[in-house]
Amino acid sequence: MLDFDYYNPTHIVFGQNRLAELDKLIPSDAKVMITFGGQSAKKFGTIDKVREGLQSRSVVEFGGIEPNPRYETLMRAVEIAQKEGVDFLLAVGGGSVMDGTKFIALAAKKDSEHHNLLFHGFTPVPEKEALPLGCVATLPATGSEMNMAGVITYNEQKYPFMSPLVYPTFSFLDPDFTFTLPKEQIANGVADAFVHVIEQYLTVPVNAKIQDRFAEGVLKTLIEDGPVTYRDNDNIEARKNFIWSATSALNGVIGVGVPQDWSTHMIGHEMTAMYGIAHGRTLAIILPHLLRERKAKKYEKLVQFAERVWAITDGTDDEKINMAIDKTEAFFNSLDIVTNITHYGIDDNGIETIVNNMEKMGLTALSESGDLTLDIVKKILIAAK
Repeated sequence: MLDFDYYNPTHIVFGQNRLAELDKLIPSDAKVMITFGGQSAKKFGTIDKVREGLQSRSVVEFGGIEPNPRYETLMRAVEIAQKEGVDFLLAVGGGSVMDGTKFIALAAKKDSEHHNLLFHGFTPVPEKEALPLGCVATLPATGSEMNMAGVITYNEQKYPFMSPLVYPTFSFLDPDFTFTLPKEQIANGVADAFVHVIEQYLTVPVNAKIQDRFAEGVLKTLIEDGPVTYRDNDNIEARKNFIWSATSALNGVIGVGVPQDWSTHMIGHEMTAMYGIAHGRTLAIILPHLLRERKAKKYEKLVQFAERVWAITDGTDDEKINMAIDKTEAFFNSLDIVTNITHYGIDDNGIETIVNNMEKMGLTALSESGDLTLDIVKKILIAAK
């Protein structure tokens, strides 16, 4: 196991009908900005319930944070927060709203050069302060409700950013707020959470037994309860396990002390930026083809994945690996996610553009070992046709 530090201050409030507890978690004199996405948060009464939980506090609303939140949209929220003297942010939505609110939290404490928050990659931004924020999560997928990361769209490119200042002080995980989600978003959320685990787990062995077994438990739970949630909207127990799996996939626990590989995400980000394909869906498209291409590099962990997650015990190690990758792809397909890029209108020219954009972004040496070059990215994309 590698050396690590671990810190996560987020207070999780899990369960149904608990929004009244908002009153205990936000200072009584706080001026709160509620951030959200489209009109569904209002249509289905979520914003009304949140406002009720905030009781007599002064509230400002900012809606319209789009999927893959755009810098320009968020800067409008920053201007309002600064003008109105907002001192607490409350994100109501999925990963995009939560990510966008984290950016607002940092940017609201700056007077200029706000875009520079986006150019530090996976190195924490060098900021000293941010507005405190909380979350009411309505779409299980990204784990943003319990981590310090976000992804923002700037000049048609997706940029990750990180800061310990934007860990949510609390997050509400209420399954009732997810019942109105379209089935497609449930599928995307399951795929997103699954690949989050894979990117931290399927690398090289470092004898991190706790992290491996935690990761395997999350994967097995997603395999069991993800499709149930997708098919059966009324199965509350499956939904609860899916929600906590999505949070646990990226709250830092399974990623400490282990090598990580975010290649699938980096390729997927470009597909989303260029073609508007939902983030979780791009991950499901790329992952099986990447694993086949990187089989030799991930051999030992792929055997472990086959045996422990998919319970494949017969055959040679090669046969186990091939079957595990096939089962993974079939799992995504069972959620009605098509795992070839042609289906989404990406042709040979599109592949070239994706690769060229990755070069412009400096994404030329990916993977846990830094040896996944753009030539290999191109091979993966061609295999995904």
